[in-house]
Amino acid sequence: MTSDYDSLRPPEPSGRRKRKGGKGRRRNFFGQGDGGREMSMVPDVEFEKVDADGHAGYYGHNVVKPPPWDDKVATYLFLGGVAGGSGVLAAGAQLTGRKVLRRNARISGLAAAGLGGVALIADLGRPDRFYNMLRTFKVTSPMSVGSWILSGFSGGIGVAAAAEVDRLLRERLPLGPLRSVLRVAEAPAGLVGGAFGPLLAVYTAALLGDTATPTWNAMHRDLPFVFVSSASLAASGLALVTTPLDEAGPARTLAVLGVVGDVAATRVMESRMDPVAAEPLHHGTPGTLMRWAEGLAVAGGVGALLSGRSRIASAVSGTALLAASACTRFGVFHAGIESAKDPRYTIEPQKRRLAARRAAGVTDDSITTAD
Repeated sequence: MTSDYDSLRPPEPSGRRKRKGGKGRRRNFFGQGDGGREMSMVPDVEFEKVDADGHAGYYGHNVVKPPPWDDKVATYLFLGGVAGGSGVLAAGAQLTGRKVLRRNARISGLAAAGLGGVALIADLGRPDRFYNMLRTFKVTSPMSVGSWILSGFSGGIGVAAAAEVDRLLRERLPLGPLRSVLRVAEAPAGLVGGAFGPLLAVYTAALLGDTATPTWNAMHRDLPFVFVSSASLAASGLALVTTPLDEAGPARTLAVLGVVGDVAATRVMESRMDPVAAEPLHHGTPGTLMRWAEGLAVAGGVGALLSGRSRIASAVSGTALLAASACTRFGVFHAGIESAKDPRYTIEPQKRRLAARRAAGVTDDSITTAD
């Protein structure tokens, strides 16, 4: 009898052991060889010592398995920031009577949430997997909470954006008696979208920080502030591109505040991370993206501050802010992926934390023991 798992069985030694008395080999009930000898199913454990460069691992594999995510997830991170920030901007415009800014931000928020949902479902593989995440609510799971946040935001901003589209088309949508219901629900729905907006912009930071991926885990305390600032850049940038100058004042203010917050939060985050865990943010593709993110953010913020009289300059500044936000999200995403591929980013920070606990005299827990 054979099975697919036999291909994983180590080769059986060619030598045969004879039973006492020289009667030859005894066959067991299944005909699998010498019943007096148990064949090892697991090879001897071999630990590879990490060298000075930290490039060795365990059985030649990574210590932490990289998450099976690609740029579809990074796209969702970016679009979630655009949607969440736009929801907040739309709610502010609603409360201050800026109708054009309100309309543009609502439609932008719905479009970003819709495209982000498509990217998320494409990564999951099947739409029913997203539906299955809504069957329960688990407060300790960032993914479960995030699924409900996305649904709540989409519902609120969807109703508000539908009302805007109906007005934009001069009430040509075939709504019938539902039009009056839509008008009544519009204002509360817009505020619901504004309430869920910050949560949508920031929950993905908690999702990344809750993993064992070295760089993401090392930035878990400060990444939410970076993502909130990044969402401010994206939403204000898109509003500067789509909104006339006379109503874009709140977007310019949000852009300047977002740039200050983004640059400061990123610098503080990197300073509080383990130096080794922070290295992927400065090298390779992630390093390039993070440098571009800071440069584009500063340029876009200065442009937003000085572009109060030029529609073209305002649109260019907004595009720079959008690009800065995208670079931040993609840079953080790829830095985490790269950190999981090299055991050094897992082992060296762990050894440093262990040494610090021992130096502090902590030797009575399950993590640290006395030498």
